[in-house]
Amino acid sequence: MRAAVSVPGAGALRGLLIFVLALATALAFAAPNYPALSGRVVDQAGILQESTKAGLQSKLRDLEDKSSIQLVVATIKSLDGYDIETYANGLFRYWKLGEAKKNNGVLFLVAPNDRKMRIEVGYGLEGVLTDALSKVIIASAVTPKFKAGDFNAGVESGVDGIVEILSGDKSEWVKKLPPPPSLFEEMLPFLIFALFIFIFIMMARSAGSQPTGYRRYRRGGPPVIILPPSGGGWDDFGSSGGSSWGGGGGGFDSFSGGGGSSGGGGASGDW
Repeated sequence: MRAAVSVPGAGALRGLLIFVLALATALAFAAPNYPALSGRVVDQAGILQESTKAGLQSKLRDLEDKSSIQLVVATIKSLDGYDIETYANGLFRYWKLGEAKKNNGVLFLVAPNDRKMRIEVGYGLEGVLTDALSKVIIASAVTPKFKAGDFNAGVESGVDGIVEILSGDKSEWVKKLPPPPSLFEEMLPFLIFALFIFIFIMMARSAGSQPTGYRRYRRGGPPVIILPPSGGGWDDFGSSGGSSWGGGGGGFDSFSGGGGSSGGGGASGDW
């Protein structure tokens, strides 16, 4: 019988491995490096002109004064390895946009270095600024201008579209929605599933009615049918103020969120 061989430093190596794994796990679940909420326009990526920021600031303040809806525009340098949906929802909750009781906040987020953008909508506005309308704004008002390299015009067009819809003037945007699926298209996945069920039942009955000798030869009873997935349908083109301010530095107001939250409503896009 061989004696156990002790490897020098094995305990230390094991401890180091555990430490590295723990560190990697911690880093994997670390929160992104969110920017501070310094105003209604947070241009961390530095892609907007001062005149554009001033104009947006005025529009967003006016929207909040009239409706209490808190709309914030943010550009960031990096998504820190996260997808745009996760980052936008986390930033929305970190900033607590909108009133706590109404959850009437909206975040228009642009990550130019990742070529991603998203409109994140608070719980209370998901029925007004729907996923489909958010997608239309991104696709028709923002993306073409971003592709042309004009971030200022793209952000302005996106904000104008969001403000129009939140102000009740959504008729022109509704016209741009794709036509709804026909009744046959909606029922097709269920019809396919029902057809597979019918075939399965008929094959099971057929196998059960075979002569006794056949069943003994098979020894397995009815054949086993593995049904393929029936499909999930088609995407529907979409899927988501309690603030105070005073004089602020750099021409912007002192600004804060009002305690609102978002459940992931809205839409994303790239260019």
